Amino acid sequence: MKKRKPPKGFPIILILIVLTLAVSAAGCQNPGAKPAPEKKQRETTVELTLYFGDDQAMYLVPETRQVTKTDETLEELIIQALIDGPATKELTRTVPKETKLLSISVADGVAYANFSQELKTKHWGGSAGEMMTIYSIVNSLARLEGIEKVQFLIEGNKEESIFGHMYTGEPIEPNWNLVKRGQGSA
Repeated sequence: MKKRKPPKGFPIILILIVLTLAVSAAGCQNPGAKPAPEKKQRETTVELTLYFGDDQAMYLVPETRQVTKTDETLEELIIQALIDGPATKELTRTVPKETKLLSISVADGVAYANFSQELKTKHWGGSAGEMMTIYSIVNSLARLEGIEKVQFLIEGNKEESIFGHMYTGEPIEPNWNLVKRGQGSA
């Protein structure tokens, strides 16, 4: 078999093809173009009604708050605001500040609120404190359309009683009788 020699201008043709491809590829880029802007999260201001304890731990008192909403849900905003505590000096914290909301979802009128262990381990205790904590969360969430009850979870598990006094193994309905009269009941 005879070896075929490439035609006489083959190296030049090959160089021209490579150069043409390089120039074409470079031409696709626009060196003066600005990079695409990052999509900003859409911010809106929403008004939330939160329920905190009074100074005697007898009643829940509504506190209306304007908060900035980006990509979190209203349920997440409410729980975080409760963890942050009241803005009004006369009201008392109902959720331990060390508590973390691990997740929250809503199905068939029930909000499934999954909290870190600190909701239980950092709680100050007592039946009145327990009632304020439970109904602060339930009443605040139940103000949202589509939520009728709240199922408490600790680290993903239902517990018969989180604090030792109330049964929390089933979803809990709001208790509007705990809201101080004339102060924002549903």
